[in-house]
Amino acid sequence: MAKGPKISKCVPVLKDEKGNWVRNPQVITDTYVKDGELVYGEFKTGDEFKKAREWVNSKLKNNEYDFALLDAEVEKICWTFANLFPSCLMMSIDGIRNKKKFFWDQMKNPNRHWLAANMMGEAFLGFGAFNMKKITGADTIDFIKYRQNIAEGKLMDETFFEEVLGKPQSK
Repeated sequence: MAKGPKISKCVPVLKDEKGNWVRNPQVITDTYVKDGELVYGEFKTGDEFKKAREWVNSKLKNNEYDFALLDAEVEKICWTFANLFPSCLMMSIDGIRNKKKFFWDQMKNPNRHWLAANMMGEAFLGFGAFNMKKITGADTIDFIKYRQNIAEGKLMDETFFEEVLGKPQSK
């Protein structure tokens, strides 16, 4: 069975030559069990997958997709939530967020410390490089020099930052 986030609804965005909606042809959606294994939602394999991939790519390349069913489903969800009493709405939102909140509670301490450390170093450098692109012509740092400085145990100070950030371009 496929791993990853669970979804509540899946709608097609592709149509065949007759204008009928087509679910992703790269994925098994017409069979639930095969040889005693659950296969529904799994990717097809071999030539069957290659053929389906070519068809999908031709549709996407020619902008032949339609989000009407997806738009309608989003509208349906929004309309459902809009027509709840405020406390019921909050209960629904809390229900959606429960899993996220559970895992956040499990990991908030190490993540909070990592984020604080990251914002003082790597993120600071990354955001700085991105923001100075007009001045330096580069939107990234010198990652090799960064790793060399880390390996040498250099103090992460203004000198360190100057060594890895782009230099101002001459006008």
